[in-house]
Amino acid sequence: EFRRFGFLVYEATLWAAGDDPLRPPLALKLTYKRKIAGKDIAEASVKEIRNLGLADSAQLKRWGEQMVRVFPDVKPSDHILGVYRPEGATFQHNGRITGDIADPEFARHFFAIWLDPRTSAPDLRAALLKRPDA
Repeated sequence: EFRRFGFLVYEATLWAAGDDPLRPPLALKLTYKRKIAGKDIAEASVKEIRNLGLADSAQLKRWGEQMVRVFPDVKPSDHILGVYRPEGATFQHNGRITGDIADPEFARHFFAIWLDPRTSAPDLRAALLKRPDA
């Protein structure tokens, strides 16, 4: 669960195909618990990447514009699935593809929002990376 100011924003689930859950291919599903504009999701993503110090202003501007195009407005129970492949990322909203960002550097930095050790949500990162009991 990801909470902001005590409010539940979304629940997250991570699927990784290989032995290393930090390397593509992997998929991250966010099931939203609140109504949020796609533009706000994109802006929050840019802010998180900026806070990790992973990209310059020009990259962040370009990626922000691309994310605005692929992130729809969401309401409670909607989900966005991001699929991270070595060549970039594909996004789906409630099972329908909303777009691709074919930039390996973008994909690496975007998924770092949740997976980088310096994430702003370390408890969520730990929960995502915990292996299910065999």
